[in-house]
Amino acid sequence: MKFVFKSVLLSAALAVTAVQAQTTTSLDQLLEQVKKNRVSEARINSQREAEFQSAQADKQALLRKAQAELKAEQQRGDRLAAQYAQNEQTLADKSQELKDATGTLGEMFGVVRSAAGDAYGRIATSVVSAQYPGRTDVVEKMSNESKGLPNLSELEELWFALQTEMTESGKVTKFDADVVNLEGGVSRKSVVRVGTFNLVADNGYLTYNKDTKQIEPLGRQPSDFQAASAMDLNSANAGEVVAFYADPSQGQILNLFKQKATMMERYEAGGYVGYVITVILALGLLIFIVKVITLLGLKGKIAAQKKNTANPSSNNPLGRILTVYQENKNADVENLELKLDEAILKELPSIESGINLIKIFAAIAPLLGLLGTVIGMILTFQQITLFGTGDPKLMAGSISMALVTTAQGIIAALPLILAHAIVAGIAKSVVHILDEQTAGIIAAHAEAEKA
Repeated sequence: MKFVFKSVLLSAALAVTAVQAQTTTSLDQLLEQVKKNRVSEARINSQREAEFQSAQADKQALLRKAQAELKAEQQRGDRLAAQYAQNEQTLADKSQELKDATGTLGEMFGVVRSAAGDAYGRIATSVVSAQYPGRTDVVEKMSNESKGLPNLSELEELWFALQTEMTESGKVTKFDADVVNLEGGVSRKSVVRVGTFNLVADNGYLTYNKDTKQIEPLGRQPSDFQAASAMDLNSANAGEVVAFYADPSQGQILNLFKQKATMMERYEAGGYVGYVITVILALGLLIFIVKVITLLGLKGKIAAQKKNTANPSSNNPLGRILTVYQENKNADVENLELKLDEAILKELPSIESGINLIKIFAAIAPLLGLLGTVIGMILTFQQITLFGTGDPKLMAGSISMALVTTAQGIIAALPLILAHAIVAGIAKSVVHILDEQTAGIIAAHAEAEKA
């Protein structure tokens, strides 16, 4: 027991001694580490201080350089200001020298510049320039935009340009030139120039584009008879007299034709109401054609039947009425008359079928036109409410619909009324023939009974 107790005490003493030795070692290491860190931080701080001093020196060098550049630019600015003032004085002196040198010719040069400016505007847009390109180069230099004085050669060029324009204004000339087509390509064509008014080719009127300096066709040709006159002029021989519609405004009136609506565009302005009116007109005319052919065929068959009343045929109304008479020869006059009236009444529906439908279409067409007018005015007022009246183009479509549908309704009603009158007249003549023949049959039967 004592031995065990001593062993425990000895083990505890050894453990305490080991802990104390380990603690002492850790503290020594910590002290050593702190010393090393202090040395390292001192080295880093010294390095940072050296870098800062170096950067400060660089900044001072940059500052001195910027100050030197500023001083140089200020000196340069002073030199330029002095030179500018000297140039201004030189310009003033030269302007005075020029004024003294020109003397009384200054007013003439001003008139020349003004005339050159007017001539440039006229020559640049003239169709003569299509035949003689490059005429505007000298005139443009002499216009009001030029500050220099014209020399004798330039004055002569201005004279020649004005004289050429005056001379060519009274000529009708044919020449070959490149013409731009509507697809964007260029083709060589024979072009006829009518003074300073128009250019024409085999496809009608042409225009001269002053910006591109090219000959172009009109986007839309004028009326057929006017375009035909241009084609006749292009194909005419020298000395031949041809009637031609010239544009004295040098293309302005022709350009207005680009905005002129064609018949198809005016028709399409009627919209869906216009299409319905067209359908009604087509149906009415179709019924008219069918009825006219049918009734004329019946009249021909009735006329043939009148020549052969003894042999009635079932392919015509008169033949069927004669068949009824043949079947009721022995009846008295009153019964025979009733039988024949019944036979005529049976024939009337086939004869008069479709005639009233034409009349109805003739009455509906103007009403549809009035409906389109009302719809167009409603749309017009809606657009006025939304956008105001500042731009009339916004209301043009609705107003066109309001006007076009009325015209379409009237145009459709007129032929339908005429068609109804024609068909009704033919049908009435057929019925009149049947009534006449029936009356004759009854009269002959009555006379036979009395006899």
